[in-house]
Amino acid sequence: MTATKPDASKRAATKPDASKRAATKPDASTKHARKRTAVAGASLIALVGTVLAATPAITAAAAPAAVDASPAVMLAPYYTDLDLTGDDQVTKADLAVLTEHLGTTSASADWATVSAADTDADGTITVADLAALSQRMIYDDGPFTLVEASTIDMQAAMNAGVTTSVAITQDYLDRIAAYDRTKVDSASTGRALNSIVTTNAEALAAAKTADAERAEHGMTSMLLGVPIAVKDNYDTKDMPTTGGCGCWDDNQTDTDATMVAGLRGAGAVILAKASLDEFAYGFVSEFSSNQPAGSSLLVASPYNTAQTAGGSSGGTGAAIAANLAGIGFGTDTGGSIRIPSTYNQLVGIRPTVGLASRDGIIPLALSQDTGGPIARSVTDAAVALDAVTGVDAADPVTSAQSGKVPTSYTSSLDADSLEGARIGYVTSMVGTNATTKRLFDASVAKLEAAGATVVPITATTAFNRVLSEGSGSTNEFKHDLDEYVAKHLDPDVTARSLQGILASGEYVPSRKSTYESRDLITDAQYQAWAGPTGSHTTQLATGKQLVTQMLDDQDLDSLIYPSGTPYGTQSTNMRLSPNTGMPAITVPMGQATAADGTITGAGVNLEFLGRSFDESTLIGLGYAFEQETKARTTPALYPALG
Repeated sequence: MTATKPDASKRAATKPDASKRAATKPDASTKHARKRTAVAGASLIALVGTVLAATPAITAAAAPAAVDASPAVMLAPYYTDLDLTGDDQVTKADLAVLTEHLGTTSASADWATVSAADTDADGTITVADLAALSQRMIYDDGPFTLVEASTIDMQAAMNAGVTTSVAITQDYLDRIAAYDRTKVDSASTGRALNSIVTTNAEALAAAKTADAERAEHGMTSMLLGVPIAVKDNYDTKDMPTTGGCGCWDDNQTDTDATMVAGLRGAGAVILAKASLDEFAYGFVSEFSSNQPAGSSLLVASPYNTAQTAGGSSGGTGAAIAANLAGIGFGTDTGGSIRIPSTYNQLVGIRPTVGLASRDGIIPLALSQDTGGPIARSVTDAAVALDAVTGVDAADPVTSAQSGKVPTSYTSSLDADSLEGARIGYVTSMVGTNATTKRLFDASVAKLEAAGATVVPITATTAFNRVLSEGSGSTNEFKHDLDEYVAKHLDPDVTARSLQGILASGEYVPSRKSTYESRDLITDAQYQAWAGPTGSHTTQLATGKQLVTQMLDDQDLDSLIYPSGTPYGTQSTNMRLSPNTGMPAITVPMGQATAADGTITGAGVNLEFLGRSFDESTLIGLGYAFEQETKARTTPALYPALG
């Protein structure tokens, strides 16, 4: 994967008149002094005593531990802005420097060396400052709990030696074995999750390699040793890529999808392939992989197994919600990342088309296809997104990102991001569902309480036309699938066309008519739809221009709207991002109550859409909203193993 990531100083502004809102944001010194919740916990205070005891041996020449990569590209501001040693993270070396300067005052000649760590702003370096600095380390020697563990939780525990990637990987494999194909819901309507197609026989070996890397070089990436499940339409050189179809059970590619290569390059452990709607078409995640011919399985939501996990990335959604992997990846053509996210109380990012390469991913409609993370938190989603961006010659559309990608999306993880933000919503996109409207109204109130201005907007005929444009999955699938077959499909696979898939008899039975109708699409029809001057191509460009102008005209950072209803979609809301190519992040906003009269306990998400390649703003807004709401809950049916 060839990545092109300019430094921050070279990035052009993606929002008009950004300076107009700068004055409303707290300055850096205010944010540094503000008390925040530390992930590391009280156990880090013990490090202060350790450093104090070792003070006589400390010299000014003490150097930080060597690492292979600069952590500047992987840590949020909370973990970087008090760095004293120049490696953009807080380590024991920083504690050593500050310990050596205990008693230093603002009048001292060397004050500039440690002034950033004067967290209480009293002009003197004290033990209180040392304790505060220790809490900025990704290090926690307290008990580690796998369920709901974030990447920071995992890294902190692995850095402290409390656990290892091998242990975490094994624990996830044990949970998959115990829970995925087992009916744990005692209700008569209960079903198995069916979220995983296959696990990786090489996962533990990859985890062992990650542990060795940490032992030698420290935490070289926020994904080092973190187990990840990818949707089974991403090529993986160590597991078959079925696309959810039994006809491709033996599709063992000899290369990884570019995004998978990026994850491996960051030290992640590719744990498993997640199930999906066959060939990513549909919203219920029904697949025939590894099933007898003529049969299929459905993925269930871990919150209510009588309900679907959504689609098409439903296996990824169910697996991450049930804590069967650390982070997941899906694909989205018309909602397939964001629907499983809202059904399963997860964070999903549908990136700008062109931010992440689609090479090595089985396509549905390349005019709108994109891959992205599905995670339990905005932090995890941002960390994961960092690993998969970059210009890739094998997917020319990625050239559009040049000069527009930050060093790290984690730099936007600021709880104050809503202060001074301007956010719009189109009133017709809210709908009338009792749960959705209640949660949306409450979310608007929370956004405003956090300092945002929320602007209602009336839809225009042209805007409604953007929402009503159809998916390319009918007119493009045959053409795009043929390209994948020619470039990637295992030569030994016999079903090499839609006709071959139909002839195999190994597919979801209800898809027969769909494959037959798609096979009838001619090249002329494809060109008229998705060619350079095709009607769909033209409408997508028009949609992007119109919505961008809407943001510009009202000086908005983002548009918001509900991602769905309880286990359902909200009108054509999911079409806005794919029909413009613009990015969106979906974040839990709450659950249905009995008083709503819908499906009690079902989650509904709030979606933020922004300008192309401005994922940073959306991640910041989503993170701040997440901190205000803390809306995600844990599926009670899938607790920690005994």
